[in-house]
Amino acid sequence: MLGPTYTPGMSESDTQQDPDAAINEPRLWRDRGWTAQVIKNEDDEGWAVAMYKAGEAEPALVGPWTMGRDKKNPKPLDVNAFNTLVKTASEVIRRHEQALHAQLHRELKLDSEAGRLLVTLDIVPDEEAPHALLAAFDAAGERLAQVRVAPGFKLSQASAAAWVEGGFERPRSS
Repeated sequence: MLGPTYTPGMSESDTQQDPDAAINEPRLWRDRGWTAQVIKNEDDEGWAVAMYKAGEAEPALVGPWTMGRDKKNPKPLDVNAFNTLVKTASEVIRRHEQALHAQLHRELKLDSEAGRLLVTLDIVPDEEAPHALLAAFDAAGERLAQVRVAPGFKLSQASAAAWVEGGFERPRSS
């Protein structure tokens, strides 16, 4: 992640005592678990801003940054710009999490003798033992059954119905 940044008059021990202390510098702002750092854009002669969430090594957002009035140096960060960057970076993270959840989670509703059921498939992308969890829930949200299946298990109306009709036993194909 970002190394310690020094404000004029600040000693190295000051940053080590409180690494989460707010910093409000023209090219570096840190507050509320976020760090914005204005950096030289490697692709052209302009500037960029990188937004880091506390504890993350990679930036959540990197985008272009406005040139200052002298057309050489970047515009300094300010509270309004920082707040907008935090909001944008948070939205990027939220959308990424939603997309990942959509990739790893499937669900469908199924009418059965026991009533309307929700059948879910959650893929667990474990590097050593990837698998998925197939589960059934009643209308009240109570889990009726859960079994471990292969991560490639295809959840469909037919496969869900067969699993329910088979007494929630682990499907043979997994």
